[in-house]
Amino acid sequence: MRTLVLSVTFLMLFSCAKQEPQVTTDDGRWLVLTKDDLSAGAYHTRHAEIFGKYVNGINLYILKGIDKVQSTAMDGGGYFIGKDSIPTESPIGYELKLLGRSLLEPPRTTSYCSGSSYSAFLEGLNFLYQGSGKKLGDRQYEALRMQEKDGGRREDHVKFWGEWNADGFGNHFALVQYSGMGTVVKPNQARPGDFLNISWKSGLGHSVVFLGWYIDEAGEKNVVYWSSQRSTNGYADQVTPVARIKEVMIVRLTHPERLFTFQPDTTVNTKIPGSPINW
Repeated sequence: MRTLVLSVTFLMLFSCAKQEPQVTTDDGRWLVLTKDDLSAGAYHTRHAEIFGKYVNGINLYILKGIDKVQSTAMDGGGYFIGKDSIPTESPIGYELKLLGRSLLEPPRTTSYCSGSSYSAFLEGLNFLYQGSGKKLGDRQYEALRMQEKDGGRREDHVKFWGEWNADGFGNHFALVQYSGMGTVVKPNQARPGDFLNISWKSGLGHSVVFLGWYIDEAGEKNVVYWSSQRSTNGYADQVTPVARIKEVMIVRLTHPERLFTFQPDTTVNTKIPGSPINW
């Protein structure tokens, strides 16, 4: 009888133990959204509901992270860049925390693109590790901060946030090279919740969270993403013609556990090629 009780207890403990999160997978086919997928409009907190049906695993937490960020400013919250302004630009418009530790005391209520994608990443991690009891080491926490201890701006290529925020493919710098938390995927493999950096034919760039590909009523091919941009006055979904894009870098969060072990003194190579969209 005692053996039976112990066996049942063991099985209950085993079944209740928090499993390692599953990496999102794909079948290599282009994910083309339907018109209904865009029916919520630009400003909404239904990303996990609408786009979650296309993913499994970790990416669903990123979609939940988007909804958390969007909920802080349902009208977008405003877009502003100006690192030399007083007060300086703010990557995101609210106090962002990771596992209970503050990463930013926002100097403004506005945001910009890399700040919004980074915030979706961090809020996704908050959902993923909710109730786990895990804690950040001091060195990792300091690397993830979005400003210096005196409240000043953290410059590009300085630690985790500095790599994410840098010109070029910051998602690759931070997630693939600096921390080892991410893996590059090709455009045909992209799934909602992947991190997409766009290099425009105009010469500028954009840091966003990928939601899908879309063919509009005129037959034009588009990419759908969530980010902060001037045209939407901050956080919102946007549908943009693929014809405007020179190349992209798409990174999937595959090793979130390395959040607790990455080495903050790691250097990165910024001379990396992107991928054309051959769709």
